[in-house]
Amino acid sequence: MELRHLRYFVAVAETGSLTVAAERRLHTSQPSLSRQIRDLEDEVGAELFSRSARGVELTPAGKAFLDHARLALTQVDAATEAARRAARPSKQVFALGFLTGQEMTWLPRAMQVLRDELPNIDVTVSSHYSPDLADALARGKLDLAFLRAEPGFDLDYHVVSSEKLLVLMPSDHPLTERAAVRPEDFAGETFIMASNKARVLHEVIQRYLQDNGITITAEHNVDNLAMAMSLVASTRGLALMPEYANNLLPWSVVSRPLEGDAPTVDLVIGYSRSNTSPVLKLFLSRAEELAKQGASAAR
Repeated sequence: MELRHLRYFVAVAETGSLTVAAERRLHTSQPSLSRQIRDLEDEVGAELFSRSARGVELTPAGKAFLDHARLALTQVDAATEAARRAARPSKQVFALGFLTGQEMTWLPRAMQVLRDELPNIDVTVSSHYSPDLADALARGKLDLAFLRAEPGFDLDYHVVSSEKLLVLMPSDHPLTERAAVRPEDFAGETFIMASNKARVLHEVIQRYLQDNGITITAEHNVDNLAMAMSLVASTRGLALMPEYANNLLPWSVVSRPLEGDAPTVDLVIGYSRSNTSPVLKLFLSRAEELAKQGASAAR
């Protein structure tokens, strides 16, 4: 069994199609991919996919194999990245990631933590969706990230801030006259929901709506804050988003707090416990200081 067999298997499992996986993910021919999958099934000794006119679906054996295949590929990627870093001469690289939009607040604070080490290291900065950051941490592509506490990853998380959710609305919406938005104010409004890509935020919003007896069918689902603000302005809808949105609002969108106890969503720093970077160790030794800064900013 070779690594390519695992990569091919995961690509087919995630796309549900041999043709799509071959053309869009693997850039190989469909007959060649089919042959590789059959070779893998022969070696495993079980059918991993059931074929039909609609495409392919994982068999029970395939479902059991998928998590282990993903883990094996993640570990290989992490080992490769660790070896590449160890082979680099002179300066260490410390790779920071941020949930898009959060770097405005947290990058200066992170650089302050690293200030004594900056002459000795190169810091790289990237911003992505939270699940993508968690995946990059698990694969050794990032040393530390400011993100949501994504489930399903072998990572450690420390809370640095808890943000209240607030309501985004068009700047000329009738609800702008209110000092705070009540749960019943959502009735009859176009609602823009965080998608399953933003899983942690999605679950916090769902819980708030359920706890307040609000039944809403979201007319739009968004992956990120920029998309939410664009749809608020264009569809005249309402969206529940973390309060860091206030740093990024265009003129066409305003925010109002929720009446009563607003739900909160945590921002955490995440890292892999297998990462032995001394710079990461230094950063984590000052994590409590970062959390105090986050608490002070929230007040």
